[in-house]
Amino acid sequence: MIDALESLRRAAATGGDLAGPFLRVLPVTGVSIATMGDLLRTETVAASDPQAARLDELQFDLGEGPCWDALAERSPVLEPDVRNRPRRVWPAFSRAIEHDGIGGLFAFPLTVGPLGLGSIDLYTALPQALTALHEDQTCLLAAEVSRQLLKQAVREVADAQEEEVAVDKSSRRRVHQATGMVLAQVDVSAADAELLIQGRAFAEGRTMRQVAEDVLAGRLSFAVRPSGIEESR
Repeated sequence: MIDALESLRRAAATGGDLAGPFLRVLPVTGVSIATMGDLLRTETVAASDPQAARLDELQFDLGEGPCWDALAERSPVLEPDVRNRPRRVWPAFSRAIEHDGIGGLFAFPLTVGPLGLGSIDLYTALPQALTALHEDQTCLLAAEVSRQLLKQAVREVADAQEEEVAVDKSSRRRVHQATGMVLAQVDVSAADAELLIQGRAFAEGRTMRQVAEDVLAGRLSFAVRPSGIEESR
């Protein structure tokens, strides 16, 4: 498992294969990784084979399917026998894959704290359930993919912050203070708390310092409420 996580980090850094580590750890036939939602554009980032890519494209086109449910619910969608004993039925998507030779279908959300980034789809050719260990392993791999995808997206924001710090030393201190407040709001690591600030800055076309000031002034909280991230301007 450690090797798989390291492989993901190397792949993210070099533009390599993000799907491969999942296939080496999990008893699945194929995997696809897709970004979706409000923060990142909807696209397939990696796919192990044409069938995996097709599953993504169908869900993008139809606006329904396990990847959308996993992201919306922030929880895995598990269909060990999607053809014969489906737990959920998606009117258009379920019909579209009737003859695709899909046995099991599983979707896991890509998230960093309260930010939803996309979904990972796994499929098996024959009906098959994932064990609790496999689910835990997939969640760990999905968490690492989420971090790497968000880091790639916000790289320009992070670089701009370094340039600002070179001019204004107080900028780093304010971002650091805001990171501490985000830590208190969301159960994530310090690195992920800063990544959340970067992600917000990226989404709004602002600087990290500006987002940090909103956090410190109480205008923005990353704590999740029923309506989403709490914000007052």
